[in-house]
Amino acid sequence: MDISKIIAEMKKEPGFTENVGMILVHNGVVRGWSRKDRKPVNSIDVSVDEVTIETLRKEYSQRPGIYKVLIEYASGTLQSGDDLLFIVVAGDIRENVKPVLSELLDRVKAEAVHKTEVMG
Repeated sequence: MDISKIIAEMKKEPGFTENVGMILVHNGVVRGWSRKDRKPVNSIDVSVDEVTIETLRKEYSQRPGIYKVLIEYASGTLQSGDDLLFIVVAGDIRENVKPVLSELLDRVKAEAVHKTEVMG
């Protein structure tokens, strides 16, 4: 996952300059501790529902003012510090872009990404 490359490629697309005034990025990283009790975590096992990811991406791409939504994810066994999830939302103005990133992130995490922590 190379976020700089993803954004650089998007900027080359037709219609980018006419439709984009903001790009927001979520870069989810594997924590070294558990969210529920802050105990150390050695790694996590991640599975991703690709169909749900694509369904959500398409749904949120249709929101007003949104030019493009990109989602990249890792699966399998990941270590602390590894990139887990990238979400890129490009659109016209912040009032349209910010809520899309927030809602989409919450739904991806709740509906499409399943993690099991391997405790230390």
